[in-house]
Amino acid sequence: MAQQAIPPANNTISLARLIDFILQRTYHELTVLAELVLYYNKQEQLNSLILPRKTDMERKIEIVQFASRTRQLFIRLLALVKWAASASKVEKCASIMSFLDKQSMLFVEMADMLSVMSRDTLVNARLPSFHLPCAVEVLTLGTYSRLPTCIRDKIVPPDPITPAEKRATLLRLNQIIQYRLVSSELPPQMRNLTIENGRVTFYVEHEFEVSLTLMGDSPLVSWRLLDIDILVEDKETGDGEALVHSLQINYIHQLIQSRLIDNPKPLHELYNCLHSFCQSLQLEVLHSQVLRLCRDRLRDFIVVEEYTAGSRLVLCYWRFPYVFMDKNSFLNRLPKFEENTAERESNNCKLCVQMDPTDPSRPLQVTHVPHLNHKDAQLADQAIKSDFLSVEKLLIHTVHIRTKHKLQELSEILKPLLGLPECTISGSPAVLHCPILQPCMISEELLITVNTHTGHFLAHVPQFEPPMMDDIQNCLNKDPTKVENLISELRFWITVRRCEKTIQHLPATASEHLPLITQPDHELNKFSKHKLYIKLCRHQEYYIIVRLLENPSNRCEILPAYYLMTVSPQPLEDDTIDQKVETTVMDTELPKTYLKIVDFSPLDSFIATHGPGTEMEYDHQGVGKKRRLMVQSDTGVKKVKYTGFFISELAHIVAMCDERIPYSALSRELNKKDVCHNGIQIEAHGSNYQVKIVQLPVPDVKETETFNALHSALLSCTIRLNGKGARTWFVEFVFCNCPVPSVCPKEQGPCRALHYTYDFGAGTNKQVAEMVEEMLKDWCIMGHLYKVVLDFAQALKCDQHNMFPSIMEIKSFTYKRLVIGYGPNKANMVNIYWNPCDKRYHLGFGVVGQTVSASNPHTIVAAQLQHEFNQHLSVMTLMQCLHETYAPLLTINKLPTASELGVVHSRPALPIQTFVIMPQTSTHFRVIYRNMFCLDIECRPEGLVAVRDGAYSVFDKQKAVEELSTINSIKAFLSKFVDETATQARRRSQTEEDSNPLSPVPTLDSLDSGFLSVSSQVKPGSPAQSCRGQDSGSGLRFHLPMTPPSGSNPHTPASPHTSVLSQQGYGASPNPSFSLASPPSLGSQSQQHVSPSPSILHVQAQSPGNLFSANSPANPLHAPSPSFLPTPSPSQVTMQSPATSFIGQQSHGDAGSPFAAPASAGNLSMSSPAPGAWPGSPSVPRPSPRPTGTAQSPGSSSHPALHSPQAGGLSDHSKTSGVSSGSSRVLHCSWQAGTPTLLTHKSFDQLCSPGPLTGNQVHTSPLERFLGCCYMRKSLGRVIQSENMVAMPTNEVGVTLFKAETLQCRVSLNPQTLQSLHLKLAPTPEFKDQWTQDELQVIERYFDAKVVSIPYKPNALLAFGRILNAPLRIFKDCIHIMHLEMVPDRSLKWAIQWCLTIPPAAPQIAPPGMSAIVMVKDRMLFFAQLTRIGLNLAPGVEPQSVVFAAVYDIKMNTTTVPDNRRDAMPISPTDPVYIITNMLKRFAEYNPNPNECSIYPAIRELLTNLVVPI
Repeated sequence: MAQQAIPPANNTISLARLIDFILQRTYHELTVLAELVLYYNKQEQLNSLILPRKTDMERKIEIVQFASRTRQLFIRLLALVKWAASASKVEKCASIMSFLDKQSMLFVEMADMLSVMSRDTLVNARLPSFHLPCAVEVLTLGTYSRLPTCIRDKIVPPDPITPAEKRATLLRLNQIIQYRLVSSELPPQMRNLTIENGRVTFYVEHEFEVSLTLMGDSPLVSWRLLDIDILVEDKETGDGEALVHSLQINYIHQLIQSRLIDNPKPLHELYNCLHSFCQSLQLEVLHSQVLRLCRDRLRDFIVVEEYTAGSRLVLCYWRFPYVFMDKNSFLNRLPKFEENTAERESNNCKLCVQMDPTDPSRPLQVTHVPHLNHKDAQLADQAIKSDFLSVEKLLIHTVHIRTKHKLQELSEILKPLLGLPECTISGSPAVLHCPILQPCMISEELLITVNTHTGHFLAHVPQFEPPMMDDIQNCLNKDPTKVENLISELRFWITVRRCEKTIQHLPATASEHLPLITQPDHELNKFSKHKLYIKLCRHQEYYIIVRLLENPSNRCEILPAYYLMTVSPQPLEDDTIDQKVETTVMDTELPKTYLKIVDFSPLDSFIATHGPGTEMEYDHQGVGKKRRLMVQSDTGVKKVKYTGFFISELAHIVAMCDERIPYSALSRELNKKDVCHNGIQIEAHGSNYQVKIVQLPVPDVKETETFNALHSALLSCTIRLNGKGARTWFVEFVFCNCPVPSVCPKEQGPCRALHYTYDFGAGTNKQVAEMVEEMLKDWCIMGHLYKVVLDFAQALKCDQHNMFPSIMEIKSFTYKRLVIGYGPNKANMVNIYWNPCDKRYHLGFGVVGQTVSASNPHTIVAAQLQHEFNQHLSVMTLMQCLHETYAPLLTINKLPTASELGVVHSRPALPIQTFVIMPQTSTHFRVIYRNMFCLDIECRPEGLVAVRDGAYSVFDKQKAVEELSTINSIKAFLSKFVDETATQARRRSQTEEDSNPLSPVPTLDSLDSGFLSVSSQVKPGSPAQSCRGQDSGSGLRFHLPMTPPSGSNPHTPASPHTSVLSQQGYGASPNPSFSLASPPSLGSQSQQHVSPSPSILHVQAQSPGNLFSANSPANPLHAPSPSFLPTPSPSQVTMQSPATSFIGQQSHGDAGSPFAAPASAGNLSMSSPAPGAWPGSPSVPRPSPRPTGTAQSPGSSSHPALHSPQAGGLSDHSKTSGVSSGSSRVLHCSWQAGTPTLLTHKSFDQLCSPGPLTGNQVHTSPLERFLGCCYMRKSLGRVIQSENMVAMPTNEVGVTLFKAETLQCRVSLNPQTLQSLHLKLAPTPEFKDQWTQDELQVIERYFDAKVVSIPYKPNALLAFGRILNAPLRIFKDCIHIMHLEMVPDRSLKWAIQWCLTIPPAAPQIAPPGMSAIVMVKDRMLFFAQLTRIGLNLAPGVEPQSVVFAAVYDIKMNTTTVPDNRRDAMPISPTDPVYIITNMLKRFAEYNPNPNECSIYPAIRELLTNLVVPI
């Protein structure tokens, strides 16, 4: 039983209506409550609300009761709404129960009805007796015979005849019909009949089909018409439906049936009626088709001239006479009906379709006007006698026949007139093919056809759109005999197009007009207009002129003639008025630049097509047969058959001119440069042209011998032109007997082929001249480099110990460049070549393959090496120098050179380079640290490097140059890297000199023999020997420093100075802002005097200075004898005042410069010349060491006293724990900082290589850490002075003592490493009880880890100094914050970092990089950074970080965020600064302990409770 929908209960209500009722009730009660509790005074209702009518308590009770009732009501509503969310389940259960109840009710009702039927209705019910006879008959016989007969008589039809009876009857009827037809007369059109199934069917093609029969065998029985089928149809209309309606068929049926009765010729009558009807119907169909054609497509091109229904139809086509037709306007093609009516009618072509007037029984007849012959008329009439009755098909056949007739007549006129060969007519529509050229492609033939609509001639060339085609067409339609000239113009036009097609893939462009300036009698003016200008794209000044002429014997053949024309651009001037100017329409619109003919000459096509490498097939006119001209080769050449539009002769001429013109220009330029050559030649197999050089000139007369040697090694020099697109000159040099071998695989063998390419450009004469200049420059480069290589090859042969192959490898020698590899794996490259512009040798440095450094370390001294190489011109000396200086320079390159911010305390945004490397010579370098400290580094033989403090002058070890500061403890620091084994000999010689002090007054003989004597014997390989042997080109050379001598003493040796580097050919310094001069320069004249080499002075420790002044007669250098020192004349030396200044331990000025203030100029004293460090070198007497004044510490503000090391002391380089007594002596003796310290390459690499310090994870070099500590110590002195702290004197070396407000501070270098600064604190006696040891340790550890660590910012030290000088209660809170930074509390949300300098992310209160702690009056400004901790972040996700500024008010004891910048722009409530500001404000309001400093509690509050939205 299907489930039915449960009707809604009567006691239900919609939830929406219930909510509406509750709201209305609540609103009503609220309105009533307002009216009962409050009222308005009518008199004061516009002013204010008066007191209520009831008491205040009663009013409150009413309000509470209303709120309680309403609350209970809405709670019930809420419960109902929540219950309604699950009402679907309740409804489902209710529907199930309703269904079960209804089913139970139905069961009960059914039981009740069954009970009523059994008890009341069926008590007297009985069954009738069964009809057993009928049942037995039906079951046994299957029929029932006792039915009434009327049923059979009225309903059951009689039995049909049998099939045999049918066949017999129809056969008999066929015989009767056949007899009747035989005995009667039949129309001849109805002889196509069929007798079948008692009927005869007559079939008349394209007209009708009719069926007849006879109703008896009597001759008097008339024919009975059974069926009529009209076969006339129009397939283009009616969707193939019948053209005759069924009612019309019935009418015709009745009409014909009536005429068949009692008619002597019934079948004739039948045919006449149906034939007449069908012909009328055919004419109607044709007429409707004509009207539809005129309406849809043909418009007025055909017209129905006459139509008589059932009689005739006359059509008129090709009705219009020819008028001029504009191809751009279709309206001009339409006829003018009102003009020449008679002429138009006489020229019309007509088509008449009609019934035969003599014999109506015949089919429709077609007649043509003008008359067609019988054969053509039969072909045209087939269209109307076909199954598909179409007037359009009839017109098409007729027009096609008439078109062929017209084209045949035109062909007979044109062939003798134009001398054309056989013309053919083909295709549908018919087309006349006229080959107007010989040879002529099918696409180039002139095609003439007839317009099917108008009957006019149409002309066309398939491949082109000639501009004269409209004129040819007009002439053909008006007077074909006048078309001769137009066809001739078409031949020339097509030939020009052939020429353009031929050169379309060649580097040439064609044009029919040029703005040429010609003389009136010039040959070009005699040419007809049928010519073509071909511009060679690669040669802008050359044109090929193709002149076209008709062959008089064969007008279909065009004969070309070729000319080569050279032009030059020339503007049109007044003096050219009398000359003929050929202009075009384009020339009158654009700025006029004309071409003047420079040269004009004919070209012989036979030479162009019969030269080497050419092959073509042509017709020999005299013989009349084809000859084949070929160049014999090893391989057979396949014959190329060119198409009709390709003129092979023109292509050969263009290619020949394009190839030979550059070589002609090249030959002229070579002759101008006096270069002997063999002229233009053709290579083997005719592959290319070439020019062979016989003799190259000598560019430098001084190097004639070298160039002759190079020319004798030159086997051949060939110039070719390569490339098809971007063409280049290709020059091949073939040399033999290469002087030096190389490892390059391409440079092996007895002969060396070198290939050089030069830009071809546009191939102008100027560019060819530039190419020759470049080639001669390359020849000059080869010659000068060959000179150096010959000396190098000779030196390699003299290398008996086979030493140089171990240090270098010749990578490549291309006669223009010599590439030599050196260093580990020979991966560092030096490229030696000659620069013809500078007329100097240039050196290039690089790396190939795997190397230690990404760049070649010698790049920084490339200018110095290049200058020195141009002096000695020895590759051996260069490679020796590169080998000796590779390791030191590789080490120096490890020093960081990046710029740092915050180095200058007053200008933190100024970038300062960490290290600046300033090469003085190829073996002498200066390394400047932060524009303050300078290290003087010099490479020595035997793997040693001499390092000293570069701030000290070379002339006086007690005085420094103006721009630099001395480095305290540099000697002790360097001594920690000294290799005892390598410097053992030096120590022994130094100990002997310290034990045997020299005489205070040296003799001139000793000076002459030991210091500056040329005849003194020096150990081979020593720097002195290198300096003397410089001219010989052997050994490592150590050059003199480049600073000129002093103005007060012309014999003062030069120290490095950047101003001299430019004078002697050196490149610019990496940092030109520092001129590291000790005395000022005197110019190049002073360099011709003999001066003592600083390399001798730098080797051994020297005395602080002479006991005599520079002007003292006792000074051996005061008035030198002419025997060993020439005295310059006043004209040679420009006297200047002494410019040497000295730098002491002075504080910086107010300007904030990182440099020490220059001291006043003092007396310039000369240091005694010391002997060389090489064993066996002579010594020089010097004064005995004795003090001349009170010794002072290096850190004092005055200059240190001059003194010598104490005899019997420990070695300068002995290593002990801490600073040994020897180191202390070195630290006390400031003059020894200017004395070089010898280090091995390994020790020097350890000094400059980055590495971690114990307890420090930052990888920096020991040198950078040491210099950073020295820089911070100098900054500490300025901080002590600026923060009003008290500096305390001390005799300890490397220690700074000062006193703050409550503490005594001691800052010292680590005695073990000298690479870190450490702070030791002790409370002052009056504050001794207020400090604990833990607090002091926090300050000391914070100072070591955060203040004086990398990156060594002076403003961080200034901020720390302000903390030290802060009041005690503030200082204590700062210590707590330092402790939190050093040891973060993981129970807090944030970790803090005390900002000593203002970070860039901080609020813009002050410039970034300045000191982050400022104390002004009663306020303290500081910055801090908070970082979120305790979160498990994904890898790569940075934790939250907040930078803020805080101000502590000492009087108010509050810590807040400064608000002077907050009004600049609005701050979002989610901004971290806004949140921090509100937290600090709340904390200031509810500070639990106002008596203690609020800095640390406020920061603690932020670290604990700050929440910043992400």
